[in-house]
Amino acid sequence: MNARHFLRIVPSEYCPVKPTDLREILQYIPRFRDKTFVIAADGAVVTHVNFANLLLDIAVLRSLNIRVVLVHGAAQQIAALAEEQPATPSNLDGTGITDDATLKLALTAANGLTHEILEGFATNDLRAANANAVVAHPLGILKGVDHLHTGKVKRVDSELLQSLLAQGITPVIPPLGFDGKGNTFLLNSDAVALAIAKELNAAKLIFISTEDGLSTDGQIIRQMIGPKLETLLTENAESIPAPQRSKAQHAAEACAAGISRVHLINGLVTEGLLAEVFSNEGIGTLIYANEYRHIRPAQKSDAGSILRLTREAMEDQHLLERTEAAIEEELDTYFIYEIDGNPVACVSLREFGEVGELAHLYVNPSHGNVGIGQKLVQFVEDTARERGLGSLIALSTRAFSYFQSKAGYREGLLTDLPEARATEYKAQGRNSKVLIKVLTN
Repeated sequence: MNARHFLRIVPSEYCPVKPTDLREILQYIPRFRDKTFVIAADGAVVTHVNFANLLLDIAVLRSLNIRVVLVHGAAQQIAALAEEQPATPSNLDGTGITDDATLKLALTAANGLTHEILEGFATNDLRAANANAVVAHPLGILKGVDHLHTGKVKRVDSELLQSLLAQGITPVIPPLGFDGKGNTFLLNSDAVALAIAKELNAAKLIFISTEDGLSTDGQIIRQMIGPKLETLLTENAESIPAPQRSKAQHAAEACAAGISRVHLINGLVTEGLLAEVFSNEGIGTLIYANEYRHIRPAQKSDAGSILRLTREAMEDQHLLERTEAAIEEELDTYFIYEIDGNPVACVSLREFGEVGELAHLYVNPSHGNVGIGQKLVQFVEDTARERGLGSLIALSTRAFSYFQSKAGYREGLLTDLPEARATEYKAQGRNSKVLIKVLTN
């Protein structure tokens, strides 16, 4: 990798993010501003010509006040150095035994790669620093086998990382750890990235490799909830190709630890990072944590609570007027957001064939501005996808700007409504705006 890589001009037909996607991109920016993304790039990605474009993607993230930590692997570089010597490395990725000779190869490869990455950042006028922020200890003797210089993350120096991030500096972390006693250990870069993401409470953990995403039985997984991935790893890990299992395991652990989104993408795709982060479809695999633990289907006893919760909004004509009997009649479409056993928000998902309607969305003002409404909107969208619905509609007289700017809906026409819903619309006489969102998997 050298300076010419960072001046590469890429034909526009190879760019998955287009100017026409700007509205879709804008809905994500407020959600991610001042958040931290931890990006873990395999060594094979770093030395590919497209890494120059990946650095430009990171520059875009930084310009939007998204803080980035870059962790890199070095397996390919260790293998290349070993072939030059020649030598036989005992371990490439920090998961096996690391003998003395392999540790020397790892130090040379990892430090050289870190230097090249910093050079790339400088070429793009970005501030970055090599951060020795990982304290490690020996992996030890497992099943009677001493793993020698292979290590395990003991602690992450979050104070150092936060200090760099606060100054607009991107920390670059090699797959090496130190014990403070003069010992260095080879670490698995996926494990390092996970430890840092947990310590920094990252909004996203993004694994970048040369694969298109996580696959099972030859099919790319586009989206999967963390617990389901845990089950897959426990019951049928062999269906996942061996090179992808480390990332799959660490993705599942990340979700279990509270990291809401883990992405696995191909780093050889131009603008792939931006396409994954700023589009509904993405280009790879999304593993997501269960953010909906406070949300449950409404029960018969909830009809009165929904009425009391939304009465004022209905009186002010923010919501369509509904009686308790009407709510009870459609209770199986309602979901409640509950805190400490108290309903504080609600939403309804009605179905008209392959079209769903997001309706009766309301959050108690005492719990406003903390993202509950956004979670309910996302929950309805995810639930609609799971049910095989092709699109969602929302009818609004007041909140249409939110649906358009933040939730990715576009304004439609009365003729876009299913016939049964159009009949209701005319009878209601509210002249609501028709908002539509096409769902993709």
